[in-house]
Amino acid sequence: MGSSFEITVVASDEEIGFINIEEGIAEVRRIESLISSWDMESQTSEINKNAGVRPVKVDYELFKLIERAIQISELTSGMFDISVAAMDEVWDFDGSMTSFPIPEKIEEGVSKVGYKKIVLNSTDHSVFLSEKGMKIGFGAIGKGFAADKVKELLVSKQVPGGMINAAGDITTWGTKATGEKWLIGVDNPNRDSRYFTWLPLVESSVSISGIYEKYITFRGKKYSHYINPITGYPASGIKKVTVFSKSAELCDALATAIYIMGKEDGLQLINQLGGIEVIIVDNFNRIVNSDGLILKTAE
Repeated sequence: MGSSFEITVVASDEEIGFINIEEGIAEVRRIESLISSWDMESQTSEINKNAGVRPVKVDYELFKLIERAIQISELTSGMFDISVAAMDEVWDFDGSMTSFPIPEKIEEGVSKVGYKKIVLNSTDHSVFLSEKGMKIGFGAIGKGFAADKVKELLVSKQVPGGMINAAGDITTWGTKATGEKWLIGVDNPNRDSRYFTWLPLVESSVSISGIYEKYITFRGKKYSHYINPITGYPASGIKKVTVFSKSAELCDALATAIYIMGKEDGLQLINQLGGIEVIIVDNFNRIVNSDGLILKTAE
């Protein structure tokens, strides 16, 4: 998935532990073969190749992921949208861009974006992108989905505890071998110290999104790889978003949406939802958090 995965398990001995980890790796590869838009043989690529042509029948698992993605699009007023993948033809964050895209190209890309143009048929589990040039991609939800699936698999194998870290999309279960809770450190942008607080992850998940991940620089200004699906331009105003909930998939998607929505709207959304919390760091290094989160500064 273009990212590193770290799988930690609690086991009675190393041999069993390594077997569990290998099973987790195999599950990541299975998910990647299903959702990768870079794998030309994947069902996701098949959907994209047939945009504006015909519906494509997919596995129930993929169908339900797309269905949940559309629900999150509705929840976030379109700020999360898997069809923003069409903007990959406009923006490139691999270091190859040497100039800012012209407005006409951005407008053309935006015209191919829109989660409401994704047509789902629950009878035969088919997916249809209604316009040619449309694409879907799971860069903002796929790693969280994979982390959840690996956790689900290992729990079914009676692994008593573990942590899956999919490049900042983290989920845990059980405790460490010592019986201690799994902890996530939140770094402090205002100080040189590494973390300003530690938070326990008890049968829970977290996702971290920020401009430090991928960006391009033009005329001394950094532009994040988080593209606003409505405007077609990179989002700005936030440096880092950390979302907590039971599901790594939901954390992954909401962290992206909040980054694009902005501090005020993102905070307002989370405060209306149950069982989800957020910490936001804006471009001025000001830290705000949702109402249900009590932060204690680390020593």
